[in-house]
Amino acid sequence: MKFGLIGYPLTHSFSKSYFEEKFHSLGLVGFTYSNFSLGNIENIFSILHSDVFGLNVTIPYKSAVIYYLNDIDQTALKIGAVNTLVRTGLNSWKGFNTDVSGFRLSLQDYMKNSPIPERAIILGTGGAAKAVKFSLESIGIKSSFVSRESGSDYKYEDLTKDVIDSHLLIINATPVGTFPKADECPLIPYHLLTRNHWLFDLVYNPTNTLFLTRGAEMGAHTKNGLDMLHLQAEQAWIIWKSYGKF
Repeated sequence: MKFGLIGYPLTHSFSKSYFEEKFHSLGLVGFTYSNFSLGNIENIFSILHSDVFGLNVTIPYKSAVIYYLNDIDQTALKIGAVNTLVRTGLNSWKGFNTDVSGFRLSLQDYMKNSPIPERAIILGTGGAAKAVKFSLESIGIKSSFVSRESGSDYKYEDLTKDVIDSHLLIINATPVGTFPKADECPLIPYHLLTRNHWLFDLVYNPTNTLFLTRGAEMGAHTKNGLDMLHLQAEQAWIIWKSYGKF
């Protein structure tokens, strides 16, 4: 049975090794996982019309891929982004969003011994950012988007001391700082961070991003996205198993 990951680029991803190790540990002979690096989303047709059974979706196609699906889970529809696809028939696919539960569970474990902040800032407005916002709303945290694009709640230059002080949870939902461009970080005013701030980076490669390093230098709490990756992957596996009956 064939599975894989679509996105671009994929040099940073641990998904292939994660699932290959899972297949080996479960003794699932004939189960394979491939990286499908798509420079253009339209190239997905050849994959959807192949014998692949399940797909993960990463940057930058979590929203764009919806156009190519026959069905979508209601939670994913509300978010406007998917990260897990399953074949439901001949050239028929359904989309789900497991980033929501992956992020929520990882965040709650991260902050389990501390009061949950009332407000959060989400850096980015893409598919991952949308899932983060949905997750935060589900546990009663108000959030605002920060982006260079028009339509976001804040631009990066709007992040004054008052804004930073009133948003103690800051989530990087952009790919900035991902390997191999590990010397980059989102342009927030790191000097305004305090020991009361919590930084969560959805990036997991490298383990300690510049975003987290600069936050830690100011005493902020920090966490990367590796646990989230594993948690959302396990949810994807549950979905695939329920449809594949293996």
